[in-house]
Amino acid sequence: MIAALFVVVFFSIMSELLLNRELMMRSFFKVVSLICLFYTGAVFSQSIPFPHIITTGYGEVSVAPDSATFSAEIEKTMMNADQAKESVDDVVGKFLSRLYKMGIKKKDISSSNLYLAPQYYYPKDGKAQLMGYKARRKITVNVNDLSQLNDYIDTAIDSGLNRVQNIQLKIKDDQKYIEQARLNAIEDAGQKARSLAKGFKRSLGAVWQVTYNNRSTSPVMMKTLSAKGESVRDSYQDSHIVIRDSVDVIYKLN
Repeated sequence: MIAALFVVVFFSIMSELLLNRELMMRSFFKVVSLICLFYTGAVFSQSIPFPHIITTGYGEVSVAPDSATFSAEIEKTMMNADQAKESVDDVVGKFLSRLYKMGIKKKDISSSNLYLAPQYYYPKDGKAQLMGYKARRKITVNVNDLSQLNDYIDTAIDSGLNRVQNIQLKIKDDQKYIEQARLNAIEDAGQKARSLAKGFKRSLGAVWQVTYNNRSTSPVMMKTLSAKGESVRDSYQDSHIVIRDSVDVIYKLN
């Protein structure tokens, strides 16, 4: 019945639209409203055929980070392309050598390809003037011991890198905390359902349907550093990563 009504009204609107282009926008909104009405009717026609309770359970776990990643970047501009490349490579080489001596393993370091491009000045009148060549490289480091994060950052700046950025605190073994947040969400859904059933003097039946929502993790990002002496230690010592989860559950009512 609803489908037949939808077809009749739809073609009526389209005929009106073809006869009068000025009604285009008004007719468009009529069609959209009709589609929403049809969809809503179809959904409610498939309502759950027994007494039930729908609850949403939320769970979260707050964990102190125990590891981190950060990126260090070197950028230089020189008149000669080879000099710019060599200067950047020297700084990166010095930084990597120091990291290895501090105990960082090669598998915990990744390096981007060299960026090298001419730099021009464009005056209002006249031809473009070559100002030099810009070279840039970025190194990303995984820090497995959070207590050494500040030392590694100081080493990057001491080695000549211009900028330390994308400092992100992490948890090495996060699966057990993800599982705990999920179990907390399930327990929360159950507690709400039991409380509601008791309040209405009914008993809670079996779970009929579960809809799992995507979990979320609130990462901890630190500020960008560009000079020695700036520290992230005071910030990360009091930081916590929050892992959240949620689940929608339909329970039968007895």
